[in-house]
Amino acid sequence: MRLRIDATRCQGYGECLEPAPELIDLDEWGYARLLAVELTPQQEDAARAAVAACPNSALSLER
Repeated sequence: MRLRIDATRCQGYGECLEPAPELIDLDEWGYARLLAVELTPQQEDAARAAVAACPNSALSLER
């Protein structure tokens, strides 16, 4: 499974960081950047929570 970000949709709210700090970091302006793209099975729940937390649907998962 892969975690993706659509940078054009990210508005820098940072809501995705709390559920998945091992997968996502914020840049100096508060916009999300991915620390991991290819997910291990142990990271999938955190990635799903981050996707659900994003108010602008900037994050997505794909198989």
